[in-house]
This record gives sequence, structure tokens and C-alpha cells, in this order.
Amino acid sequence: MTTPKPIYLILSRPFEKLPAGASRFWGNPDLPEDVDYPMYIDDEGDEYPYFFVCQINLAQLAAFAPGNPLPKSGLLSFFAKIDHNLGIFAATDGIQSHCSAPEDVKVLYFPAIDNMREMVIVDDNDNPTAPEELAIGFADRIEPLADDHALFALPTHREWEDWDEPCEGWQILLQVDSFDGMDFSLNFMDCGVLDFLISPEDLAACRFDNVRAIILST
Repeated sequence: MTTPKPIYLILSRPFEKLPAGASRFWGNPDLPEDVDYPMYIDDEGDEYPYFFVCQINLAQLAAFAPGNPLPKSGLLSFFAKIDHNLGIFAATDGIQSHCSAPEDVKVLYFPAIDNMREMVIVDDNDNPTAPEELAIGFADRIEPLADDHALFALPTHREWEDWDEPCEGWQILLQVDSFDGMDFSLNFMDCGVLDFLISPEDLAACRFDNVRAIILST
């Protein structure tokens, strides 16, 4: 399978609330009515929600990049154990500088975006925990000092030839850069990146249940 070209994510503050099913970074995920918010049990046996990273409207993506290997409709949603990278230390789990276990991230594909509802996670005081949503646009190039968020990113932050076992030969599905906003500060080690990794076979088959993650810093 030919390695896809990077598709960069350009983030911006929307003028109004984004509609259900739109591509968004942060904010709250849209989930079908019969799907619960993904949760995990940490090393101490406590239950926590995965942190919602972003969702990609695949029809919008296909309109920009018709040849990309993802499905041409539906929604692809990314969740990860990145609480520590946002300064939230209640849970004991986190993603490290080696290939994670599959349960450290959740990448969910929904073929249809009808009948979806916004899922809001709140703290003990009923305050929403997610940073304000950001709109996602797509680009085939970015300025030299721009944030390096991208689908199918090249492994330019990796300082060795290949990924650790068992991820040898895998591709970056999504790369998220360290960056700050008005209501958050996301930092991977010392201003590094979070890479979601997928095998070429799973990408070709549009299977997302074995995606792993790794944090890199150069």
C-alpha cells in the first residue's frame, strides 16, 4: 500500500457552535444514540473517560483529498489517555515514549452520522471538562513554524529507523502536536507530538480497533 500524503489539520475558533457530525478538535464528541462514551479502568481500578481529541467528518475529508485511504463518509473519532499531558492527574495511566497497548487509545468509526448526539463529560461540580471546540480545516502544506497536526504525518519526529515492536512498518494515522489555547495547555514531554499508529493492513481494511499510540520528542 502506498504511503498516503500528509493532510494537515488547520484549527480555528468557530464563530458559532459547530453542527453535529462536523470535524472538530476538542469540545464534545458526537456519538450515536446507542453508543456510550468510551471509558477505561486505570491501574488502581478506578474508571475514567478517555479524553476526546478530535473527530473527522470523512465526507469533508474526501472532498478535500479524494484519494485518501479512509472511508468516504461517516465519522472517525479519536480518544486517548492524555489527561496527564493536559495537567490532569486523577488517573494513573498515560501514553509513554514507546508503542502503547491498544486500550490506551480508542479510534471509533461510525459509517453514518444521522441520529448522533453530543456527549458532554462533566467534573464533580457539573462543569464541562473539555476545552472549547476548535473547527478543523484541511491543507496539504503548512508554514514552517505552524502546529504539526496531521493525518498520515511523516515520522519526522522519530529519531530511529522504525517503530518499536509490535508496530514495525506501521504508519501514522493521526499526529497531534503540543500546543496551547485559551483554556488548555497540551504538552507531550517537552513540546513533542502524539502519534496514533496503524498497520498498513488495518488501514487498507479500515479497521481501527488495534490502533496504538506513542509520544515523541526531538
